[in-house]
Amino acid sequence: MILDLGDDAKEYGRQALRAFEAAGGDQLVQQAEAKPDLRESLAGPVLAELGAWELDPRTDTDGLEAAAALCRSAGYWALPYPVAERLAKPTELDVDGLIVVADTRPSGVVAGLESRWAAVSLDGARRKVVGQGAAGPGFVAELELSGIDENGAGDVALGLVLPCWTLLGMLDRAMELTIAHVNLRKQFGQPLSSFQGVQFQLTDAEVERSGVEILAKYALWSIATERPEATDDALALRMSAIEAAEVVFRVCHQLHGAVGFCDETTLSWLSRYSQPLRRLPLGLSATRDLLTGRVGGEGLTGLFA
Repeated sequence: MILDLGDDAKEYGRQALRAFEAAGGDQLVQQAEAKPDLRESLAGPVLAELGAWELDPRTDTDGLEAAAALCRSAGYWALPYPVAERLAKPTELDVDGLIVVADTRPSGVVAGLESRWAAVSLDGARRKVVGQGAAGPGFVAELELSGIDENGAGDVALGLVLPCWTLLGMLDRAMELTIAHVNLRKQFGQPLSSFQGVQFQLTDAEVERSGVEILAKYALWSIATERPEATDDALALRMSAIEAAEVVFRVCHQLHGAVGFCDETTLSWLSRYSQPLRRLPLGLSATRDLLTGRVGGEGLTGLFA
């Protein structure tokens, strides 16, 4: 079992980070919030230049790793575009992307985009998105669906795992911003980072973040090797990622203080745009209940055991 990404995927992720920064970096999400219809023009060209839509995460292991690295880089900059959903598209359907949805009030972060979308429920039922409701916070819109088939069981794992890589990128950035803040900010003549209480909080947050990174790599390996437990592993990753996000963002906001909730602070934008990833298709409690129902008394295998 080799859980680390390959060198090519890592380099691709680094190139994506630099490309997103050159395209506007933190300004991209702010511009998209002001004018959601610009999302495609803001993010589309740089993604196309990176060859994002030429990746094949379904049949090529290298392509799967590169897709994960790209999603992580997109999360780092809170890129206002559903990169993971585009990369998860089924090859046999004439659509641009795939959204994993709940049975009640199916929603996706597709407001302002004209792409063709398919949706898959957690039981494998695939639907075509034929309309959208009004846009809400985080570019979330309720979806109007029309039936396609019931053959989407193999789509669920990839559709759940790639957004977790996007969330991981957001946790990377939140920790980086907070470490820089406590090193710069002084209290009683000393940097905040020198206080033991601050160090303990950062350690707790980093343990959560690094734990998600390991589980994300494992879930990716589970998909690549076509394990029958891949969907269970994906749900376990999602549950762990939501739990970690709650800890990381709580600690980061606490250490930033009131300024962490102001739009002038990048952490505020990261925290806000992490919410759809943490709530859709299911929140923490519903994800835990679904996973418990699936694994029953047998429990999980591998790293999740």
